[in-house]
Amino acid sequence: MKTLDMDNRADFGPDGKNPELLRTLAATYGERGVAPALERYRRLAEDLAVSLPAGGRNPGFRFYSAPGRTELGGNHTDHNHGRVLCAAVRLDAVAAVSPRKDPIVHIVSKGYARPIEIDLRSLEARPEEAGTTQALARGVARGLSERHLSRTGAGLCGFDAVIQSEVLQGSGLSSSAAIEVLFGTIMADLAGVKVSPVDIAKIGQYAENVYFGKPSGLMDQTASAVGGIAQIDFADPASPVVEKIEYDFERKGYALVVVDTGGSHADLTADYASIPTDMKAAAAVFDAGFLRDVDPGLILSSAQAIRAAAGDRAFLRAFHFVRENARVPLMAEALKSGRLDEYFALVRASGDSSWRFLQNLSAPHSPREQGPCVGLALSESLGSDSAGRTVVSRVHGGGFAGTIQAYVPLALMGDYTGLLESCFGPGRVIPIAVRAPGAIRVF
Repeated sequence: MKTLDMDNRADFGPDGKNPELLRTLAATYGERGVAPALERYRRLAEDLAVSLPAGGRNPGFRFYSAPGRTELGGNHTDHNHGRVLCAAVRLDAVAAVSPRKDPIVHIVSKGYARPIEIDLRSLEARPEEAGTTQALARGVARGLSERHLSRTGAGLCGFDAVIQSEVLQGSGLSSSAAIEVLFGTIMADLAGVKVSPVDIAKIGQYAENVYFGKPSGLMDQTASAVGGIAQIDFADPASPVVEKIEYDFERKGYALVVVDTGGSHADLTADYASIPTDMKAAAAVFDAGFLRDVDPGLILSSAQAIRAAAGDRAFLRAFHFVRENARVPLMAEALKSGRLDEYFALVRASGDSSWRFLQNLSAPHSPREQGPCVGLALSESLGSDSAGRTVVSRVHGGGFAGTIQAYVPLALMGDYTGLLESCFGPGRVIPIAVRAPGAIRVF
């Protein structure tokens, strides 16, 4: 096995002397995260150097990052062409990459025993790869090639990569979207083409839907690719409207966290699928494909017609969509105007609507397992700090199991972590500070 000459480690990874690099890392990870990030990228470079074939030493390593995301508002609205408020977070998937001269992509994922490999000359979807990282890589390559490279004459470039992700699976922070967007960013950069963040997101969604085999809206990938806090309107999914919003919760005295309540996502596919199915069944009463295409007043005045055609739950979920879709721009405006109390009132209303009307906090077939509900109850019980600030919490992401989201006054962070982790276990309270850059080539 080839070993790395440690006297030349600057040939392989960032050396911490480049001012532009240091500014990029500070914007991406915060000032306190610069040193750990440098060490993380150095370790990736060392692992990549060791994994390359004999004679494959390449001082031109490239480094990429794609963030996880958190949903701030718009719970289960994107799949019916609604609005969302979301944010990229500092937990990310990163890669050290070395270009190849042949059309082979060889990827080592840290924490997984077997590397993956795809031949860029064969990009058809393979049923046996469904549900795998290999499917995502192949799907992103196909999407990029067909949608962008074919128009420019550029070609896909093979590469070796070592990837490591801090976006934990099952955390509700969209680990798959981060990987998809990471692949798209790498492949576009190596091909020498400029692809917009929204187009990178669309390619990632295509890979997830068609190759990986998981239906999804476009919020996760767009949030990762765009970065920062973003209000996204999916009225026309082919051309989503993205508005960036600057806001720093920590400077206002709050830590943004998610709490992993430890619930299993097994056997929940039907529960997740029932939400867009119910919403589309309600839309069909008005000969529409999606609720966004129906006048909100008509939905609210046609409760009996929806109940008769699609059932009570379909009406309640349509009711949630109407209110939640209208709530998102109010949340965005409250942040832009610095009206944090108003924003938090809307956060609470969003969570309440998800619990009562969307009904996605627990699975009906598993009444003994209601971790998100327990987490919200404990969050509400904590009380206030000396300034009268309290924890504000809501369901996070898909629901039914998994995570809740909370804005915790900094003075209460120790008490909050102790209380929630006494119930759900050590390490289950995860800080997720907002990060400004989306998917980027770091160096």
